[in-house]
Amino acid sequence: MSLKPEFLNALSAEFPAGFFSTEEALLQSHSVDWTTVFSPNASLVVFPRTTQEISRYMALCTRFVVPVVPSGGRTGLAGGAVATQGETLLSLDKMRAMGTVDLLGQTLEVEAGVPTEAVHEHCAPYGLFWPVDLAAKGSSQIGGNIATNAGGVRVIRYGLTRQWVLGLEVVLPDGTVLQLNGALEKNNTGIDLRQLFIGSEGILGIISKATLKLVCIPPKPQILLLATRSLEDILQLFLRARRGPFTLCAFEFFTDKCLAHVQAHRKLRMPLETTTSHYALLEVETENLESLEEWVGQCMEEVVVDGTLAQGGKQARELWELRESISESLSATGMPHKNDIALPVAKLLDFCKGLEAFFADKYPGWEICLFGHIGDGNLHVNILKPEHMDKATFLAKTSEVDNDVFALVKKHQGSISAEHGIGLLKRPYLHHSRTAEELKLMHALKKVFDPSNILNPGKVLPP
Repeated sequence: MSLKPEFLNALSAEFPAGFFSTEEALLQSHSVDWTTVFSPNASLVVFPRTTQEISRYMALCTRFVVPVVPSGGRTGLAGGAVATQGETLLSLDKMRAMGTVDLLGQTLEVEAGVPTEAVHEHCAPYGLFWPVDLAAKGSSQIGGNIATNAGGVRVIRYGLTRQWVLGLEVVLPDGTVLQLNGALEKNNTGIDLRQLFIGSEGILGIISKATLKLVCIPPKPQILLLATRSLEDILQLFLRARRGPFTLCAFEFFTDKCLAHVQAHRKLRMPLETTTSHYALLEVETENLESLEEWVGQCMEEVVVDGTLAQGGKQARELWELRESISESLSATGMPHKNDIALPVAKLLDFCKGLEAFFADKYPGWEICLFGHIGDGNLHVNILKPEHMDKATFLAKTSEVDNDVFALVKKHQGSISAEHGIGLLKRPYLHHSRTAEELKLMHALKKVFDPSNILNPGKVLPP
């Protein structure tokens, strides 16, 4: 789309120099997230420094009916932050202020553009932390974490992002600024509007600030890498871990195919002598190492074929690196097709058996790499493009695959998106996870908050 001269004139007159840019490099970098299937095409990008500037800009866009795509750290994998139709971009990169840590209330107010890792570093000297931890924490921003209700590796211990957001400041499409809940732990005064914006992917309003709930830094965790012969044994191990003599913080898993790509790309050393098909990485809190070692010994007798307990911080980081390098290593193959799904943990095995049978029957020879936060039912299904296949053909085929895979997800009462949202990529398939009645209500909410449909248009909700 082309912007009206009247809009551009008003933009130049009402905002300071440097507020917006049409520089091609900035438009290219801010028009896309980590999804690689959409071509960037934004008309301009704005860089507000305050909530008031966001408010004034949104009011201007409402007046001229100019579409706006919020742009945070752009680490999503569903196309939620891409601009493909000439939209304007609203970058939160310059909104990175953090307040003073409230030691009594254990809260912190931050602007939406603050990177996740910066919050961790800001709180650490006070013995506190925000327990949302992601592999992309160096790039992801707080506003994006909240807008997608981000998960991460410790959901089993701490829950999703929405559990750790007390208050929000939100700018609506018409420029109205909402102050929602502040730093209150308890506020039983009707519908909690704050929760409507958490996980809404920027289609209802733009999060400008948040009051985060903090917790004390836990004791230094113990990290284990355990190998099993099957997914059945992984799930048996998880059952034992839930009943183990420790607090379970993370339970991650990956297959030998994922490990092979990590070793090829990163040249990381595998600390186990036994080669097998499935691996689990556990992070636990305990002050009783003897009972932990006894528990591992019992598991070795029945479901575990090899394992190691990290001896110190360096080895712990090396074990985590095996897991956290998977996505990067798969991406290095060229063009993997990624799906982030969730199943009830009790249905994971049946789903994976159905998934294996589906690919064996319909797409024999395709390489499928599975890994994820299996402790909370979150599975990452990665399909690697066959070497002989061109990009266009692969995209067409994976679109067909998605419909069948999501039907299998629905059959097992799962979700087509566990932690990356719907965005553009999964919008055609939302009916697999949401009923017609739910979609009708979602459309009605969108109409209430954004009657002109200028905020992140085309995302999440199917036509």
